[in-house]
Amino acid sequence: MSRTTTAPGHSAETASRAVSDPPGISAEPATAPLPDAPAVTPLRFGYGTNGLADLRLDDALALLADLGYDGVGLTLDHMHLDPLAPDLAARTERLARRLDELGLGVTVETGARYVLDPRRKHGPSLLDPDPDDRARRVDLLIRAVRVAADLGAHAVHCFSGITPPGTDPDTAWDRLAEALTPVLEAATTAGVPLAVEPEPGHLLATLADFDRLRRTLGDPEHLGLTLDIGHCQCLEPLSPADCIRAAAPWLRHVQIEDMRRGIHEHLPFGDGEIDFPPVLAALSAAGYQGLTVVELPRHSHAGPHFAEHSLPFLRSAEAAATGSPLLVPPHGDPSATPEGSTS
Repeated sequence: MSRTTTAPGHSAETASRAVSDPPGISAEPATAPLPDAPAVTPLRFGYGTNGLADLRLDDALALLADLGYDGVGLTLDHMHLDPLAPDLAARTERLARRLDELGLGVTVETGARYVLDPRRKHGPSLLDPDPDDRARRVDLLIRAVRVAADLGAHAVHCFSGITPPGTDPDTAWDRLAEALTPVLEAATTAGVPLAVEPEPGHLLATLADFDRLRRTLGDPEHLGLTLDIGHCQCLEPLSPADCIRAAAPWLRHVQIEDMRRGIHEHLPFGDGEIDFPPVLAALSAAGYQGLTVVELPRHSHAGPHFAEHSLPFLRSAEAAATGSPLLVPPHGDPSATPEGSTS
């Protein structure tokens, strides 16, 4: 089943990597809007299934639809649309129908921890020394592109991986470019953007690194960016809002959560340091039309609670930023009900 794809316009660890101004993404915030972008674009919020790992996929989707989310960040994993199990095409077709029934948009995410290797988190990566191991990751990403096309997803997310011990940076960058080439070819054929995420601690960790990859590959049309707002707070030289303005031309997917400077720990809204109205105002002004997906994978034990409280927080922040009506009544402090509480 093929649907039309619409392309748009974790324990705590210290982020010790030094960063500099991105060479192709100016430290001066962009002032001109994207071509034909409206002054204010309503934002579409989703929630990641990696933060609902204790729920069956259909239960998770029904929950998000009931709460008023616009979509879902679908991590392909053993419990949620296993990309390696038999009959993937048939299972994807059933899921596409269910998403249509619920009125949910979707982004396909590929950050499952152990989907390829039960012993190595996120292994193998696109940077592994063994070409056969790299090929396994490439195969997963190409499968993800096909799933995304059949679901009508607005993007496929991926990341580089951590540089293996003993691998020099130039070799790692060469491996990354070589590995992503067939994935981009599949994405181009399918008409689905590939949105690479800068991830703290990975080879491609910053906006400057994304710009290096983009230039190395010749700025292909279907290569885009996944911007994680918390990662901007964690280690970018720009503020999260200025990161959005600087990266707007390549923005294809957004993940969002709270975070503190220098510490890569995904936090519920209100538990970190981010000022969210300017962030959402920047997304709206940039004309971003994809999903903005809540990313709380380490809070899956209380996923329904955080899903319930995250959307009102974001809608309130959006209303404060843009002057738009508050469409979802607030539910209070997103951290008000701790694990084990009976309230």
